[in-house]
Amino acid sequence: MSFDPLSKISASTMLKNESKHLGKNATRNVLLITAITSLGLTACSPSQMSKTLPAETSSTVNQDAAVVSESIMASPSVKPSVISQQMMIRSAAQTGIVRPLPSIIVTPEAKDNYQKNAANPVHRTTDMAVSTLSIDTDTGSYANVRRYLNEGQLPPVDAVRVEELINYFNYQFDDGKRLGSAPFVVSTEVVDSPWDRADQDNKIVKVGIKAVDSSWSQKTDKQSMPPANLVFLVDVSGSMSSRDKLPLAQSSLKLLTEQMRAQDSISIVTYSGSTSVALPATSGDQKAKILAAIDGLNASGSTNGEDALKLAYRQAEQGLKKNGINRIMILTDGDFNVGISDVDEMLDLVKANRDRGISLSTVGFGRGNLNDHMMEQMADNGNGNYSYIDSLTEAKKVFGDELAATFNTVAKDVKVQVEFNPDVVSEWRLIGYENRVLAEEDFNNDKIDAGELGAGKAVIALFEVTPKGQKGLYSDRRYADSNASTSSNNKQNSNELGYLKIRYKAPTGGSSKLISQPINKASHALNKASIDTQFAMAVAGFGQRLTQSDYINDWQYSDSTKLAKSSIADRPSSDTDGTRRNFVTLTELASALKNSQ
Repeated sequence: MSFDPLSKISASTMLKNESKHLGKNATRNVLLITAITSLGLTACSPSQMSKTLPAETSSTVNQDAAVVSESIMASPSVKPSVISQQMMIRSAAQTGIVRPLPSIIVTPEAKDNYQKNAANPVHRTTDMAVSTLSIDTDTGSYANVRRYLNEGQLPPVDAVRVEELINYFNYQFDDGKRLGSAPFVVSTEVVDSPWDRADQDNKIVKVGIKAVDSSWSQKTDKQSMPPANLVFLVDVSGSMSSRDKLPLAQSSLKLLTEQMRAQDSISIVTYSGSTSVALPATSGDQKAKILAAIDGLNASGSTNGEDALKLAYRQAEQGLKKNGINRIMILTDGDFNVGISDVDEMLDLVKANRDRGISLSTVGFGRGNLNDHMMEQMADNGNGNYSYIDSLTEAKKVFGDELAATFNTVAKDVKVQVEFNPDVVSEWRLIGYENRVLAEEDFNNDKIDAGELGAGKAVIALFEVTPKGQKGLYSDRRYADSNASTSSNNKQNSNELGYLKIRYKAPTGGSSKLISQPINKASHALNKASIDTQFAMAVAGFGQRLTQSDYINDWQYSDSTKLAKSSIADRPSSDTDGTRRNFVTLTELASALKNSQ
């Protein structure tokens, strides 16, 4: 490369000459010249610098330049505000300058990946009367949001999935009814909307589902749990070395190991620069052997596990338990270089094995390169769950307290469909579930995949509706609606706000089953609603405020705080695990952060 003539003067000579002529401002100006010179030198190779610098400094400079060059080449996506200049500091020190420049920390650019989802729109019932969705039992978004708030910052809008915040909690649904032979109860309720404007009278429709036909309950009969064949695919690349990543993953696996029995088996496959089986299928009662394998995991190297996912599936197939739980769990900070670079090919592999009875779940750790979008996709296509572990307490919840819901599916491909009565509802919108919305025709198509319901798990879907005759988002039309003929005009159904249908399959598959019931239009004030509905509304308002929703008007974090506190005070037994009180703390943190900004 060509070199500026000034650079042929040694760095030390420049510093000495400049010191003689600059008087009191010498130090400041010399450092400036040194910085400029150093920036030029860092653009050159070490060999070029050694030809230009005196012997006493060339060795030191060559070493520093190599370090800087290697750092920059290794992190092309880093965008530092100022380049680190250790070489400049050493050169200045050798010339007798006593005040070196302060060290500068280069902060890598965060590469967390979140799916962008625009909020569900408001629909005219006469134009579109039917809402169809897949249930969502993932909880990853809630734990990730909690970590952001505990670290003193509001989460990115795209990191918030409102339905995952709502469904993080346990609900009882005391008013729920079991329809037919379904392995769950159904609860519906209509209450006044707490965030509409003074000139509005919107309602919130709650549809709740809770699994009750559990073949295993950890607290009552552990031995009746179906045998489990679990394969853990663990990312042990260098990026997993921080305490909130691989060490936390190891602690999580140890918690799970304590739950395993002789009829269960655990395998561990690791991936980084290479792929290996750290633990072949091992009986759950050989805890010492399993714990030793977990302790032996170390983070190092790059993330490019050749055929890692395929190897994990081979391990699962070798230990396949008929009529049991066969599941792969990927534990990672978000890097999915598991030997398959094509996303579609990877998802096809997951789907194919899902249909063979091997499900897949994902568990995220840490931040910086968290691929939240991919982790959710993998779990959704694998008939599994996406969880995010931000603490050992969360690990205990996922792998201990809710182990039945995490692993033991009681109903799969669960779809919800609500048809709103145009004689009663003029407008409606679905709160959350943006990436779980299905086409109306998908409801009856058994080939369309949907969410799984685990033992004891509860799921809530909320709809905001505008009663006919009340002010909504849309203006009245001058001419008759093109679909006005679809209006029921049937006095027999005049008390029905809508009609609920739920379709599901047994865990072993086969044709889907259908249950249905009308939703009565009778409503009441929110403070008269069930405790579960009140709390779910507090979480829904909180999540929508985090996403900066246009639909909740003046609702603030403090409103969620008040509503949640009130519901807990009315029934303290609803919060035996303390998660609802923790939610109140998060709303207070969010409010404080918003005010500080």
